[in-house]
Amino acid sequence: MAVVTPQHHSPDSASSARSGNAFAVAAMLFWATGFPAAEILLEHWHPTALMTLRLMMAMAVLLPVWALADGVAAMASADWRRGIWIGALGFGAGTNLLLFAQWYTDPVTVALIAATTPIAATTIELLYRVRHMTLRFLAGLLFSVMGGTIAVGGNLSPDIGWGVLMAVGSGFSFAWASFVTVREFPQLSPIGRSTITFAGAAIFTALVFSITWSTGLVDAPAITSTKQIGLLAIYSIAAMALSQVLFITSVGRIGVALTSFHINVAPFYVMIIMVALGGAWNWRAAIGAAVVGLGVFVAQSRRKT
Repeated sequence: MAVVTPQHHSPDSASSARSGNAFAVAAMLFWATGFPAAEILLEHWHPTALMTLRLMMAMAVLLPVWALADGVAAMASADWRRGIWIGALGFGAGTNLLLFAQWYTDPVTVALIAATTPIAATTIELLYRVRHMTLRFLAGLLFSVMGGTIAVGGNLSPDIGWGVLMAVGSGFSFAWASFVTVREFPQLSPIGRSTITFAGAAIFTALVFSITWSTGLVDAPAITSTKQIGLLAIYSIAAMALSQVLFITSVGRIGVALTSFHINVAPFYVMIIMVALGGAWNWRAAIGAAVVGLGVFVAQSRRKT
């Protein structure tokens, strides 16, 4: 069984660290596009309905791409039962909790609480005994959390009770699932790992929606405009399918803890997107991103072996 371990400082691992961080940056850039899209889509659809549509569209893209990239034989020989279980428990629960958290609060509050995700990811690596805590890594972790907190400042929603619990739970669920996905499927490519586990997330979410819809708690989603289709495509394909493949690639190279550091740059990327849409520049988000970047550097600096 393959285990994700912290990187050693050889030429190969240095290259792996560089590419791992690059994949993490790309993953967070695409992930950030989902926050503004979700904010608009949540005005029309219940979170459960939106997440069901999101995962179905993501799977509609991932499945054929995996088949083309690795072949149908690789798909058929994969351990679907284990992948569905991990995906349902981790990504299914985690993504739904994150969206509900945004529904109860707002994108900024969710981004602030998500700043604690590196703590969750580090805890998981420590529990699985694949990381030994060092002062440099601890300092990098603190910089990452501090930077994420600075990036969104004190603009908390006044009604954050359930939102906090959901966002924290989402962070632990997603970090655990990302770690276990790489650990349990060493023979699969990143797109294979992403697809097999997102299948579980899709099944989990579809079941939740079916129950809530059949009991009259949630209305069936109705797509009424091409704008909704476009936003859903951004939210599903860019911010979920592509982002997840890049994220899992990064986890395979530098571990889930270091990859999760990059989550705290998301508020800066969201701000950049909003500026492109006519919003104002936010120096606080920029400074926070710089502090996170310092944390990423410090955590991976000078560990000679």
